[in-house]
Amino acid sequence: MDVQHFERITAFIEARLTPLFEESTGSERGFAMDDTSRALRALRNAVLEASAVKGLIEKRATADAALRRVIDQSVEHHWDVLRGIARQWEDHGDFRREFKRHAWELDAALAAAPAAAEG
Repeated sequence: MDVQHFERITAFIEARLTPLFEESTGSERGFAMDDTSRALRALRNAVLEASAVKGLIEKRATADAALRRVIDQSVEHHWDVLRGIARQWEDHGDFRREFKRHAWELDAALAAAPAAAEG
């Protein structure tokens, strides 16, 4: 799993959420105490939490096998959270096919890329 996957999916989701918080769009949501505002904040917080995996991915290279398995599980979980959120906009023009893929599918594609470049 690559940090760039997380950066791309997070940017995609943020681009959908940010206008919902901006007064210039006529939004009165996001910062009030009504249920819609609370839900928007909760969703944005979930996205930010799930996208904060850079440190985990960096530690994976030097981790022992047991810790590597835990890191992999955590990264996969965080990807699944973001993937589920992003798929709400599957019909959007900026939606990428990678946002539908499971973490192991992205890992397989990443592993195949160097082999294809060599061949």
